[in-house]
Amino acid sequence: MAIHFINQDRHPIVFKKKVNQDWLKWVVEKEGKQVGVTNIVFCSDEYLMKVNEEFLKRDYLTDVITFDYSEGDKISGDILISVERVSENAAELGVPELEELKRIMVHGVLHLLGYDDDTTENRDAMTVREDLYLREWPGGR
Repeated sequence: MAIHFINQDRHPIVFKKKVNQDWLKWVVEKEGKQVGVTNIVFCSDEYLMKVNEEFLKRDYLTDVITFDYSEGDKISGDILISVERVSENAAELGVPELEELKRIMVHGVLHLLGYDDDTTENRDAMTVREDLYLREWPGGR
């Protein structure tokens, strides 16, 4: 199975797809799971807002929405990422856009692995995992 990168309504993002696929697969395996069909969809604020309203009945911007189709030990799903939100987040945090993009990608994968960010405690636990996986991948950046 595989992790696919899809550009919805924007120009393709320039980054090392194979390296990032390998990294996210490594994250999943470190968590004791396998990768099923997982799509990471790069889109605009407008597109993600429509999805948020239609499927989740939420009327606000967000940087990522994850639809989980996992079964057993095999994770599968769609991770939709607003590239505009990632860019704005990176500017606010003073980090490179690709670094913030990687954080949001792994955040979505962590949702597929069963992590949630519905409370401060859970959000903090997810941030710890994000930091760990951004820092410790032996394949480099």
